[in-house]
Amino acid sequence: MKFTLDARAGVNLIGAYSLSELRIGARIVVGSCIVTADTLITDWQARAPEELGPVELEPLFALQPQIVLLGAEGSRALPSGVRTAFAAQGIALEVMDLGAACRTFNILVQEERRVAAALFLDEEPPEKKAT
Repeated sequence: MKFTLDARAGVNLIGAYSLSELRIGARIVVGSCIVTADTLITDWQARAPEELGPVELEPLFALQPQIVLLGAEGSRALPSGVRTAFAAQGIALEVMDLGAACRTFNILVQEERRVAAALFLDEEPPEKKAT
């Protein structure tokens, strides 16, 4: 799905998304990533919300956001302790589907909020998925 917004200059906005690809500014991202208004981390080790642990959360916490939007398709259960880790850092966590996370991220960036989006993409090509 493609959507547009009047953008502040020099900030990361998500211009388009699908289950396997994001367009963030002029960049195409094909794997799970972390994005803020001024940072894009594409070498993030987490591949699914179920994999989140202290090591995977470290890059998110280092960015010191006020809120983290976790976006993934389907119903995703977080490992025990993840919400507690966010609360201990004083960071709000919102879990939602990928499209909602992308749209909400753009709105919060435009409002100049300290937001980070942890976005999980489907990295397995559709033809290789078991049905």
